[in-house]
Amino acid sequence: MAEALRPALSSSALLLSRASPKATSGASLAIASKGFRPFFLLAALFALAIVPIWLLILHGAVRATPYLDAVSWHAHEMIFGFVVAVVAGFLLTAVGNWTQRETAVGTPLLALAALWLVGRLAMGLSAVLPASLVALADLAFLPALIVVLGRPLVDAKNRRNFVILGILLLFFLANVSMHLEALGVLGAGSARRASLVSVDLVLLLITIIVGRVLPMFTRNATGVTSIRSVPLLDALAIGAMVGVTLLDVVAPASQVGALLSGVAGILAGGRAAHWGARHSFKQPLVWILHTGYAWLVLGLVFRAVAGLGGVGFASLATHALTVGAIGSLTLGMMARVALGHTGRMLVVPPAIAMAFVAINLAAVARVFVPLFAPGWYFAELVATATLWVIAFATFLVVYAPILSLPRIDGRPG
Repeated sequence: MAEALRPALSSSALLLSRASPKATSGASLAIASKGFRPFFLLAALFALAIVPIWLLILHGAVRATPYLDAVSWHAHEMIFGFVVAVVAGFLLTAVGNWTQRETAVGTPLLALAALWLVGRLAMGLSAVLPASLVALADLAFLPALIVVLGRPLVDAKNRRNFVILGILLLFFLANVSMHLEALGVLGAGSARRASLVSVDLVLLLITIIVGRVLPMFTRNATGVTSIRSVPLLDALAIGAMVGVTLLDVVAPASQVGALLSGVAGILAGGRAAHWGARHSFKQPLVWILHTGYAWLVLGLVFRAVAGLGGVGFASLATHALTVGAIGSLTLGMMARVALGHTGRMLVVPPAIAMAFVAINLAAVARVFVPLFAPGWYFAELVATATLWVIAFATFLVVYAPILSLPRIDGRPG
């Protein structure tokens, strides 16, 4: 399989890394003028489709793909489909700011988005495509993204953010593990472990990025000058999340891992105590990030409870971290980045504030209803899916024009 992958990955990376933004015919399209534009649009569209499809699979109305077991397929598409699209859009934009060098715009950006889309189509059609072709199509995206992001970071000697490239490489390896089980190379359970580790990697990325920006966002929005980061707590929280990830690689579901998850949750909450969440309630673009981060803290603590014998808490922890933390933070960051990078004021309309409420209610339904009313399981799944769809449909209606039209201030991007 490695031999089959190498030519396609090399050619994709070469095309995307060598193309000059000024030399691309797609550069005149607003949707291709900055990385967040196509990827946030694709992520929102995919979010609208993938959760209802999963609900239909659970209900038995749609047959799951035989390529992976149903749960692994769901985890794979939520992580390597939805989450990776949001991460790509954010990083393609952020790395340009960090380095003052463009990542990909115009035709190279559209090619990168098409590569992501090919992976989604391959996974959706995996029942009728050769398994090796499915793996090849899905695995091509992340190496290409790493090359596109790595070139400006290396050229600018931006060593602080090399860790981002490392996390993306680990994402790729986790994805490889999932496909290797599907191809029969690795044994049963490898995909489940890889999906757990990939969620950990998302949480690690959140721990790093949110810690950098949320105190600043809150201070700027509220004017409260006492809001700050504590570098020692930041380092300890990141280190604990690294430890959780490593233990899930070598010894998943261990008591040591459970204890470390609890420590990571406490440290994550401790560092956020100085971030001014209580001052953010009148600022939807800020409080959505605080609530998303609070779900991360809760999810890590629930993981500890599950690992130490709490019956049923493993699923609750997973969905606090995914629907709650990842869902809220991706929606909030997409809303903020799209406004800031299209020349608009950082103020969302009431509909988007309600979308933020909806995504949090989706997490409440998925996490707390099973805890207190386990007999309502399918009803809470329907409620969660409905609220999720409402949140992302609202985002799509409001933000599709913002993502598709030129900046209102006439500047490039």
